[in-house]
Amino acid sequence: MSNPLLNIPLLPPFNQLQPEQVKPAITKLIEDCQKQLQHGLENPGWESTLEPLEQVQDQLNRAFSPISHLNSVLSGEWRAPYEAALAQVTAYWTEQGQNRELYEVYQQLAASPEFANWPQPRKKSVELGLRDFELSGVGLEGEARERFAANSKRLSELTSQFANNVLDATNAWSWHTENEADLSGLPETALAAAMSAAKAKGKNGWLITLEGPSYLAVMTHAENRELRQLVHTAFASRASEVGPNAGEFDNSEVMESILALRAEQARLLGMANYAELSLASKMAPSCERVLEFLNDLAKRAKPAAEQEMAELRKFASEEYQLEELQPWDIAWVAEKLKQQRYAISQEELRPYFPYAKVVEGLFAVVEKLFGVTVQEDTTVATWHKDVQFFWLYRDGERIAGFYLDAFAREKKRGGAWMDTVTTRRRSEDSLQLPVAYLVCNFSPAAGDMPSLLTHYEVTTLFHEFGHGLHHMLTQIDVAAVSGINGVAWDAVEMPSQFLENWCWQPQAIAMISAHYQTGEALPAELLEKMLAAKNFQSAMFTVRQLEFALFDFRLHASEEAMDAEKIQQLIMAVRSEVAVVPVAEENRFQHGFSHIFAGGYAAGYYSYKWAEVLSADAFSLFEEQGIFDSVTGESFMHSILEQGGSRDALELFVEFRGREPDIDALLRHSGIEQLELNISPA
Repeated sequence: MSNPLLNIPLLPPFNQLQPEQVKPAITKLIEDCQKQLQHGLENPGWESTLEPLEQVQDQLNRAFSPISHLNSVLSGEWRAPYEAALAQVTAYWTEQGQNRELYEVYQQLAASPEFANWPQPRKKSVELGLRDFELSGVGLEGEARERFAANSKRLSELTSQFANNVLDATNAWSWHTENEADLSGLPETALAAAMSAAKAKGKNGWLITLEGPSYLAVMTHAENRELRQLVHTAFASRASEVGPNAGEFDNSEVMESILALRAEQARLLGMANYAELSLASKMAPSCERVLEFLNDLAKRAKPAAEQEMAELRKFASEEYQLEELQPWDIAWVAEKLKQQRYAISQEELRPYFPYAKVVEGLFAVVEKLFGVTVQEDTTVATWHKDVQFFWLYRDGERIAGFYLDAFAREKKRGGAWMDTVTTRRRSEDSLQLPVAYLVCNFSPAAGDMPSLLTHYEVTTLFHEFGHGLHHMLTQIDVAAVSGINGVAWDAVEMPSQFLENWCWQPQAIAMISAHYQTGEALPAELLEKMLAAKNFQSAMFTVRQLEFALFDFRLHASEEAMDAEKIQQLIMAVRSEVAVVPVAEENRFQHGFSHIFAGGYAAGYYSYKWAEVLSADAFSLFEEQGIFDSVTGESFMHSILEQGGSRDALELFVEFRGREPDIDALLRHSGIEQLELNISPA
């Protein structure tokens, strides 16, 4: 029987994929890449070397994509084959990154007289290729070269192990009760989900887990303070040496090893620390500028956050006789204060945001903005019964596709993300369309009740779809700079944060909301309350994000070895400077900080705030011209979404906005006073 991973059409045949197919397929595809490289080096050139190499590497990427994806959304039997394939693929890319003959081809092309007249995407791909060769240790010799390659392999293993430990620790803990009184305060949707979770385990009653919807429901609504403490402790101590599963999935040594290897990689390349290495491929010009940006924003936001926290303490004392707020009280008390001040809660809004209506409305918003339509295709094979597949069309022509895996379930990695299935690229005889995975972890339907989203979850869906549009609407045909490829990491969040803005516009809200039972539009009174509460505790949220960003950047800018104790000391030091909320003694946030230890955000978490400046300023033009102004929407699509990584992010922003970024819009949207911050590269 043939191996489907060896010849994947545009869409992976998920109904045919089996774990045992992985090793032979990846081995064969890597061999094909190696053979093509050797053949291409015999006659160096764009058409003779780089184009055919892109073709075979695309086949490798298209096979590895579903393997990696299935490990994230199903785990279990896909974990071992994925990790073995990851080691093979990492070794291949490391070897290629240090291939001096191929590096010389890039150098020759960049130095050729014809280079100046090449199409911009082709030129940019060569320029970025040269940079990436240098960052991959192409100039290293002997032992240093071998060490760099060995470190790269080990880092891929460790980052995967970190993610596995977080997932296993999340799945290992649950709390069961058959007494509904224990769950007093939980909304109907959360109770239904807890009952479904218990039933899935063959139990009566209700089961609380550490999956996002379950955890957040308890922390925000449970009247049972002991239960809040129990769940908070289990969540905050995941994958660490403390807590209910102390030491069982401990990421302490994993973190230490990752940091040591990253620091060594930077030193091997002649850089002072990993933060410097990270910025070599980002928009921010220097470590000093990043820290200046974060510290200046913290300086402005912290006084407002302290005021918000003082209000919360006063309210807790007067209304609930809580003289000392504990970490497991914060979200619960904040929800009570929000309800008192604005007479609104996420649970009150949830019935007006049924999942199906939100998705339908999201597609309508995107059609108004960018002239693209979305149609579901139920004939496409998926990996789970709840997964949907859609095609994008412009002017009747199919231009892209995406899978939408929206709901939380056991063995599925938490959080939300977008990843690539295929990248837009043109070969001699055809154009390959871009296809994306969009993954969230919303509460699924339970019993007779459909999936109902909080407004926060609505913004999450818009956020990930913004990433998806960046990938799917590209008009660039060179894979290295098509879609999100080649985009500076600290600008890649711009389209996703940009699209979130429509979740707060009354015209758009009318398109994404309708009561799940009556079809009634979101009442004007509720809408007014929701908008009034938009910036509730926004300063506290801002300093929390800055806590993560400063911890991440200072951690990777450190030139001393960081063991688990020093890592804990650093995060506590950062908290003492910017945080305003109490922290539990068992809190080991860093042990579950997958963004920086298992994702692409090492020394890059600041990107969320950096890109938020860009996205808020971009949206301010829509505020001036009209939120559905077609000319402005078309301009954003042409200048930002269609260009991929073919041009520098700042250049594209200036083309759209007519000037360099301004912080004012972000501070205005966040309800924080004006602060002058410079994120230009000058």
